[in-house]
Amino acid sequence: MTTAASTPLPADLPEPLPPFSAILLDLDGTILDSAPGITATLAHTFRELGMPVPPHESLMRWVGPPIMESFALLAGLDAPTSERALQIYREKYLDDGAYDSTLYDGMGVLVQRIAAAGIPLSLATSKPEVPATLMLEHVTLATCFTVITGASADETRSAKADVVEEALRRLDGLGVDLSNVVMVGDRIHDIEGAALHGVPTIAVEWGYGTPAEHAHAAAIARTVDDLTGMLGLE
Repeated sequence: MTTAASTPLPADLPEPLPPFSAILLDLDGTILDSAPGITATLAHTFRELGMPVPPHESLMRWVGPPIMESFALLAGLDAPTSERALQIYREKYLDDGAYDSTLYDGMGVLVQRIAAAGIPLSLATSKPEVPATLMLEHVTLATCFTVITGASADETRSAKADVVEEALRRLDGLGVDLSNVVMVGDRIHDIEGAALHGVPTIAVEWGYGTPAEHAHAAAIARTVDDLTGMLGLE
């Protein structure tokens, strides 16, 4: 598997142009509007910990980044408390939070078109693979993916750079050509994580990222139609 020999800045990456040899897709904020399930589960977690529930706008900052990172950086929890919070969160999220999400208009069709075009496709999400797979199955898209790559169950693989590396490793193991791979995501974690492996990112505006987060994306899709064209699937 070939990745960049050094750590490139996102701005150093070329403009992503089709035909792509493989596509990596983020989940939360890219394929699915999953914020309702995530924020409700976070509120439950804080209540179970006996902590005040942050306002909704603060909870929205948690959507996308690795959750253990957010427990430490956004909530200021120590390691043992973070582990307990993770257990509470996961139990509730697997029960119902994972299903409280909806497809962004047009994304289901686009994922199906990618699969129909024969372009190898991997999910690349910081969400653990079990709930990510359940969510894709719920919207009947799981079979469109060549591989489903997410965080490991123990969260040792949760940083987006590590998820991208694992996605590339799995695709490479299947003999997929990695000469022209593109990442599609909505947060700075997608852009920076993919860049560490020499992969340019198309940032999507309909997710949870901000214009500042998209400043170093190789391209920006304002609509699903824009993204469809950028992927060469018009």
